[in-house]
Amino acid sequence: MSAAPAAIPFSAVVFDLDGTLIDSARDMTRVLNRTLSRFARPTLTEAQVRGMVGDGSAALVRQAFAATGDALTDEALQPALADYLDAYFQDDESAVLYPGVPETLKGLADGGVKLGLCTNKPERITRKLLDTLGLSPLFGALAGGDTLPVKKPDGRHLSWVVEALGGGSAAMVGDNRNDVKAARAAGLPVVAMTYGYPRMPVQELGADILLDRIADLPDALRRLGA
Repeated sequence: MSAAPAAIPFSAVVFDLDGTLIDSARDMTRVLNRTLSRFARPTLTEAQVRGMVGDGSAALVRQAFAATGDALTDEALQPALADYLDAYFQDDESAVLYPGVPETLKGLADGGVKLGLCTNKPERITRKLLDTLGLSPLFGALAGGDTLPVKKPDGRHLSWVVEALGGGSAAMVGDNRNDVKAARAAGLPVVAMTYGYPRMPVQELGADILLDRIADLPDALRRLGA
């Protein structure tokens, strides 16, 4: 009879959203192109948008407009950003979960690990997505890109989530440099998924462990804890 797997050596695990739990590039491209069209700009490909994801919605809209014509002034950014955020929130299509995400999250939660979410996506959109995907009950704390005065790569964004979960030992799971930088600033170990939106070679992210499949996360966390 095989021995039961060792317990996860962290009291909490905090996840990024886009590129880590969900593949949202298709949805963001569709909504972003809707906004670009309303402002008489040409559309972008999904590949272009993938290279812009990670710094929050304002940065995404700013980059999209810069790539399709003149860059936006701070004043001109506001109506374009509002159009994008409202359209994204009202969008009825759901982002796609990466393979193994629900099972892995549930397994961690059933094992007594507290789960948090730290994303630069706006909070209202994040909560709607989690509700639609049936993941909301699994997370004990959530910070979107507009929840606090700071966001990733600022470590205080991540630390706030850990504290909201009750503190203790924690690890970060993400897919890009902002996740790794926030984890380092917060003094946490970090696992990076290779399938997301890294915007640079994944080997250069500086993560403690790289994973191709989220189903391998429990074993990776045990290795980190050792």
